[in-house]
Amino acid sequence: MAGASSLAAKVPASIRDPTRRRELLLININILRNIIFALFLLRWTRKFLLQLRGHGVLGTLILTYKATRRHLYGVFLRLPGVRSRVANEVASSVANIERKLVPSGPGVTRYTSLPAEGWSAEQVRAEMIKLVEMKHTRWEDGFVSGAVYHGGDEMTKLQTEAFGMFTVSNPIHPDVFPGVRKMEAEVVSMVLGMFSAPEGSAGVSTSGGTESILMACLSARNKARKERSVTEPEMIIPETAHAAFFKAGQYFSIKVHLVSCPAPSYRVSLPAVSRLINSNTILLVGSAPNFPHGVIDDIPGLSRLALRHKLPLHVDCCLGSFLIPHLARAGFESVDCDFRVPGVTSISCDTHKYGFAPKGNSVIMYRTAALRRYQYFVFPDWTGGVYVSPSIAGSRPGALIAGAWASLMSVGENGYVEACHAIVGAAKAIESAIREDDVLSVDLKVLGKPLVSVVAFTSDTLEVYDIADAMGERGWHLNALQSPAAIHVAVTKPMVLNVEKLVQDLREVVEAQREKERVMVAEGKGKAKGKKGDAAALYGVAGSLPNKSIVVELANGFLDTLYKA
Repeated sequence: MAGASSLAAKVPASIRDPTRRRELLLININILRNIIFALFLLRWTRKFLLQLRGHGVLGTLILTYKATRRHLYGVFLRLPGVRSRVANEVASSVANIERKLVPSGPGVTRYTSLPAEGWSAEQVRAEMIKLVEMKHTRWEDGFVSGAVYHGGDEMTKLQTEAFGMFTVSNPIHPDVFPGVRKMEAEVVSMVLGMFSAPEGSAGVSTSGGTESILMACLSARNKARKERSVTEPEMIIPETAHAAFFKAGQYFSIKVHLVSCPAPSYRVSLPAVSRLINSNTILLVGSAPNFPHGVIDDIPGLSRLALRHKLPLHVDCCLGSFLIPHLARAGFESVDCDFRVPGVTSISCDTHKYGFAPKGNSVIMYRTAALRRYQYFVFPDWTGGVYVSPSIAGSRPGALIAGAWASLMSVGENGYVEACHAIVGAAKAIESAIREDDVLSVDLKVLGKPLVSVVAFTSDTLEVYDIADAMGERGWHLNALQSPAAIHVAVTKPMVLNVEKLVQDLREVVEAQREKERVMVAEGKGKAKGKKGDAAALYGVAGSLPNKSIVVELANGFLDTLYKA
């Protein structure tokens, strides 16, 4: 007891005092709270400074204004009276979509459950013939922009044979289906060669351009996480980049910075990209070409930025695919956008576009095999065994890989050069007509400098969406764009033979629209404000809304409709 008393005597009285202990505890809590607040303040101050650096004072104010306006408009849409009216309008629009897409009426039989007894092969064939002959936009006649990249009837027959031979094959089991493994590796190798990939490069086949882009973003995110401990990843993309990059941002929690592509070039602004780069940046992106305008971004310029900041650079060549590598041999102007550009670390290329492979084929390429590994999924602890997959899918259809291999082998390098000559030549003819034709050049103007298969045009004098709808009434299925309002034509092999008709129909539509506008102005009614067609109704209204929640609801309704039997 004496020892305990002696020890207690050595402890300062201020600490032995319960009141003093409480005071010290409160002081420590306050210090900790101040430290946490300081860290919080430091973090958000850094974010604010990066925002200012990336967008400037004016740009930040504009973004803040847009965000505030969007929020307030969203609040307005949720007001009781407004909300019910909007819901009714959306429901009416979705019902119209359903009437257009879901067949109904006499002669339409719905099969919503399994037949009690299986059908005979003849019955199945007869029903499939009805389905394939359902009324649709006649892509076979070359009236559809993009969408169907058909390689010809003989190619289709060959692909069908490949499907039949490899129907049950699955590359997840390479020991069971060694032929599919061999074909997949060869397709990837062929595409790497087309894009001047260096020794040690690597790739993976995917289900399409979206998955290829997703994999490039995932690889960059995982690389930054492992090598630089980046926990709040960001990527910088042109505003004209494919929507798949936004999907990757949502799926993989990557913040997306949009960079302007100002007129007249519509190429990504390199100074704007440079200002947005920071310690959280994991990826720079360029398109070759972009989907909206068919314009190729300044890939060498992006490469210099990527090398300077030691960042990956992805080139989205899904649309350019087998055209870009063959432009020079086909006699057209070409630009550097493959692995010969030193900063390019990954490229996506759709074999199912101008490679004429069956839909469901694309390749994601990497400068090194180490970069490819960052997209792999490996799970060694699964009770079912060690599970690995090279991309998002587990099981994959080997028949599609076989179809891609057969397509590439049957066309060959010279065949792709000839196809490039025909397709890009047709696009050049459309561009020349819009720029030089006495009728078209008055009201239409081409956006940027398209070098491949896509030609986009707008008008300062006519309602461009009405032109799109009028062309639709003539059987043409063209693509309406927004910001700015425009139309584009993506030339495909079936369309090559119809270029003269396309130009003639466009000329007649423009003349009719011009006369319509003239009459309305003469009558003192201003510009034509008649009943709007689908393109004008959707994009004209959507473009004017500060908050896109109504468009989102319509889009959700459209997707729901796709699954109504």
